[in-house]
Amino acid sequence: MIQRFDKDNFYRLCNKLAEKDSHLRFVIKTHGYPPFWSRTPSFATLVNIILEQQVSLASAKSAFLKLQEKAGHITPEKILQLTNEELKACYFSRQKITYAKHLAAAIVNNELQIEKLNELPDDFIRTELKKLKGIGDWTVDVYLMMALNRCDCFPTGDIALIKSIKEVKDLPVETTKEEILQIAETWRPNRTVAAFLLWHAYIVKRNIKL
Repeated sequence: MIQRFDKDNFYRLCNKLAEKDSHLRFVIKTHGYPPFWSRTPSFATLVNIILEQQVSLASAKSAFLKLQEKAGHITPEKILQLTNEELKACYFSRQKITYAKHLAAAIVNNELQIEKLNELPDDFIRTELKKLKGIGDWTVDVYLMMALNRCDCFPTGDIALIKSIKEVKDLPVETTKEEILQIAETWRPNRTVAAFLLWHAYIVKRNIKL
């Protein structure tokens, strides 16, 4: 069964986690509820998440806005029409040019039907997207969490998330990802919502403007 969250049940799920975990309860008490981060499930959103790989959100946003300025409505066909130099002028790295064009070609060639992902199970989506060059677990997790509103994702490849859980739970710096995943097990089937709470704590603590 596909499990989703939405604006109507988001706070309730936050409260449910807070009842089980005193550290998450403290996050809500101290910082309030996290925003309901949501993105349109689309090719453009997936390109944006690719741009966010291993860079600041501000850098990725600059590149995405530059791409919008160049292409208008971002479609696979338009990405394939742009030259590498044009994409480079939109702040795409050489690798991310390859990834974006590979994704665009997969959609144009009907190897990936992105509009149908919403009705598929998480594991199937992960398998299909990871067949594409440049798309790994982190990219899939963010798409599942923010575009498809799937309840139970926890991207251990996200540096901010890992830092935040260590801070919120006062864990040793050397705590491994395996140990963190064990802690996150207690938040099933709502690990995505727990991640939102942890990201929220990280952002507020550092006064980051999104």
